[in-house]
Amino acid sequence: MYRIKCKVAYDGTNFAGYQIQPNKRTVQQEIERALKTLHKGKDVKIFASGRTDAKVHAKGQIIHFDSHLSIPEERWKIALNSLLPDDIVIIDSQYVSTDFHARFSAVEKEYRYIISTKKEKDPFIRNYAYHYPYPLNIEKIREAMSYFPGTFDFTSFCSAKTEMEDRVRTITYIDLLEETNQLTVVIRGNGFLYNMVRIIVGTLIEVGNGEKNPEDIPTIIEKKDRSAAGKTAPGHGLYLWEVFY
Repeated sequence: MYRIKCKVAYDGTNFAGYQIQPNKRTVQQEIERALKTLHKGKDVKIFASGRTDAKVHAKGQIIHFDSHLSIPEERWKIALNSLLPDDIVIIDSQYVSTDFHARFSAVEKEYRYIISTKKEKDPFIRNYAYHYPYPLNIEKIREAMSYFPGTFDFTSFCSAKTEMEDRVRTITYIDLLEETNQLTVVIRGNGFLYNMVRIIVGTLIEVGNGEKNPEDIPTIIEKKDRSAAGKTAPGHGLYLWEVFY
């Protein structure tokens, strides 16, 4: 058996998320369907670096799977792309050792969240950026960001539906990229809880619009209470950007 690692990009607009769900279209379902075709009807399970929710996009999701087929590694990409729908693309494919695991071997992930600050809605980016046309205090957002790097219990910044008991995570980097009519939150860490990035972004927006103060962030973290943080930003502005090994 061979283990193949693939870098995958997908437009999350028409997916119910990454993970297979009954009667819903998912990224995992589409890739496993393509692999089943390649393996002449045999099921092949894929493993990903992590799940993404409905509408969430990926520039650099990582998956792996095992196969008995001996195909030149660059041909895996070509073969799979010929069978996948247009909203999923295999960017890279390579053979890796059998001890590699897309999820458990990862040491850090980078997510990006895109906010459109245009006054009018732009129909061409409506699925790829959260439209927020109201004034934001960038200086205060940056001040609030300064409290996030470090290792904390992020219970306040994860969905109440989170099943993980260990909610301690390390954020290694956070920044705000400013462009004309667009803000991008860049955040890296050793792992993220369910909705964690979207809740952090929603909280930063509330700091920017004056609903919260930058110095509230340490208190929100200490409370370990989801209701203390801001709203969850919509999924369509979020991108799994890169996974590091």
